[in-house]
Amino acid sequence: MHPPRARTPVFVAAAFVAALVPPAARAAARPPVVVVAEVDAVIHPVSSEFMLEVMDRADTAGAAAVVFLLRTPGGLLDSTRTIVSRMIVARAPVVVFVAPSGARAASAGFILVLASDVAAMAPGTHIGAAHPVSGSGEKVNETMEKKAASDVAAYVRSLAEARRRNVGLAEEAVTQSRAFTDKEALSASPPLIDLVAGSVDDLIGKLDGRPVSRFDGRGVTLHTRGARVERVAMSTRQRVLSAIAHPQIAYLLMSLGLLGLTVELWNPGLVLPGVVGGISLLLAFFAFQVLPVDTAGLLLIALGIGLLVLELKVPSFGALGTGGALSLVLGSMMLTRNMPDLALGPTLVLPVALGLAALFLFLGRLALVSHRRPAVTGVEGMQGAVGVALSPIPPGGTGQVAVHGETWQAKASQAIIAGDRVEVTAIEGLTLTVARRE
Repeated sequence: MHPPRARTPVFVAAAFVAALVPPAARAAARPPVVVVAEVDAVIHPVSSEFMLEVMDRADTAGAAAVVFLLRTPGGLLDSTRTIVSRMIVARAPVVVFVAPSGARAASAGFILVLASDVAAMAPGTHIGAAHPVSGSGEKVNETMEKKAASDVAAYVRSLAEARRRNVGLAEEAVTQSRAFTDKEALSASPPLIDLVAGSVDDLIGKLDGRPVSRFDGRGVTLHTRGARVERVAMSTRQRVLSAIAHPQIAYLLMSLGLLGLTVELWNPGLVLPGVVGGISLLLAFFAFQVLPVDTAGLLLIALGIGLLVLELKVPSFGALGTGGALSLVLGSMMLTRNMPDLALGPTLVLPVALGLAALFLFLGRLALVSHRRPAVTGVEGMQGAVGVALSPIPPGGTGQVAVHGETWQAKASQAIIAGDRVEVTAIEGLTLTVARRE
């Protein structure tokens, strides 16, 4: 057995020096971490969950800052309040960066910009237009509208005041639906945002050494020089649910669900259309629960489907079908009228709604034709069938005839000789009543 090798003096000295360095100094020697997450979605429970996870991760890692690349047309106020509440207590300063050029942060996105520790915009972007609408999408009376606007205005005023931003312009974004470009937001006195940056790298460089006042009044200085950028993306589940919660996707899912259930009801036993239709409808209902859809639009769509179903059962020479198609189109156009930036356009609504109505009417026409077509099987199918007498049939007696390629026992009220063409006039059990066919 070999004796243990003696440690070299250099190794021992290095270990001794490392032990003398305090943990705080060793942590300071490591490069800072900046967590970057992209939020390109409507602000709803799914995007809210993602942003909260990112802030939790940044706090756990001791990040110098967390940067949200924000592009959103708006969203739900409840989800926005949840995100803002988490921003206020976050250990890592939160930077909201509206980027890239051409992007916007409207409505709920504007509130997130106001609530951030550092608000930044890329050139050519804009923010604002934060006037509230009813959470269910229903039209509210003037008094309720004023109450909602006053509530949101007070909320943004408190955020702007705590962040030392322009309180007057923040309130006008709510009460007057004003929007601001990056230059307008930065040049206001006091400004609505803190800086303009061309990219994430440019932003991180400008953040280094910048003093930041936290929501509780504490002052901190950002140190981002040489920072290691850690990018965080939505999970697969979050991406799927976030995509479903888009009005256009939700509308297509609803149409597919209605179509699948209709085909399954029309032809029970196919299974696949029913399964696909049920899943699509459930996903559409999830999206409509998150989005401020218009109740009147949903009712018109339901009425249209009902009229088209009645057309299948009660042929009305196209009246019910035409009314159903018109109701589908109008309901689809009204469905997202309280979300102007996400409204369903005619290029999507007309092909889907008219195509769905045409399919319903096509099935209805097939049903009408099938009801009018004479039976070809069973007792009804034998009535009026033409055959040939295989043997003589005396008056009141019986003989054999060939009908539909089958040999039948037959009786007749008049004499029929073998080879005569006969027509079935009645059937009793397995005996046909026939008459000579001229």
